[in-house]
Amino acid sequence: MDSVFLAVIFLIGLALFFDFLNGFHDAANSIATIVATRVLSPKYAVLWAAFFNFIAFAVFGLHVANTLGKGIVDIGQVDSYIIFGALTGACSWNLITWFFGIPSSSSHALVGGLIGAALVKAGPAALVMKGIMKTVAFIFISPMVGMLLGIGLGAVVYNLFARQTPSKVDHWFRKGQLVSAALYSLGHGGNDAQKTMGIMAGLLFSAGYLGEEFHIPLWIVLSAHGAIALGTMSGGWRIVKTMGHKLSKLRPVDGFCAEGAASLVLFGASAIGVPISTTHTITGAIVGVGTLKNIKAVKWGVAGNIVWAWIITIPASAAISAACYWLAVRAVPLLN
Repeated sequence: MDSVFLAVIFLIGLALFFDFLNGFHDAANSIATIVATRVLSPKYAVLWAAFFNFIAFAVFGLHVANTLGKGIVDIGQVDSYIIFGALTGACSWNLITWFFGIPSSSSHALVGGLIGAALVKAGPAALVMKGIMKTVAFIFISPMVGMLLGIGLGAVVYNLFARQTPSKVDHWFRKGQLVSAALYSLGHGGNDAQKTMGIMAGLLFSAGYLGEEFHIPLWIVLSAHGAIALGTMSGGWRIVKTMGHKLSKLRPVDGFCAEGAASLVLFGASAIGVPISTTHTITGAIVGVGTLKNIKAVKWGVAGNIVWAWIITIPASAAISAACYWLAVRAVPLLN
């Protein structure tokens, strides 16, 4: 086997490891509310989320995968070194933020990784600014829309069930949250798994294994969804505690409204091909629902720390990626 083929195999493995970390890191997004409200135990919550993460490929198109594959960095500049730098930067940032229990964005870590490596290779000309600006804009848009939808959905639900006893409301929404958690996990798999698909397809295209036209083979789709589902089953419990307990105290009806609002945002973003952060979306929705109950129900200090993590994710992962790219070019000729 030649060095190019070995490099491709290694990098596909690294991409699937990132997808596993994505599911592991973002398991909190899918299960935090349903665990916090005690609708499901952690064991069954991760299995529930993982199942819907995996089957998302049957529901959504591949618009997000195409954006990541050729909408952030000029596909003509993509090579093994850029993919290595991007994945290493993203994986490193995911592990750092997981260790400290910070719900940062795996999506933006990957975007930052691509940007950092491409800048070292070819400078700003290698960047597709339209795709980058759309992604950066949704750092702010997705949590705001999630928060507004959380407030709106919460207001409707609270008013509809205002005359019901708390025990009846709790009984109904413990069942309803199974549906909302499933929809959220479906949206999470549909948006997040596609990001790694785009990276793997970009790698294969640059190595000449996809022919003359960029596309996403079925085996990439299935392997990416499988990896993210396995990661979700492993559960990032440090971040679950932050999302489910430290941000705002949740009841089943609150969890239903937060997950329902976030699902709407994820479904819409996946339909138009925007690689948004599931972390940002569910955080905004939880804050919106908490604010509706009582502005003091939200722990704003925790929310502020989360926002700072969002802001530094792209530059931090870009810096790690740039350093890894620079070292790889000089130390690993096998990737040529």
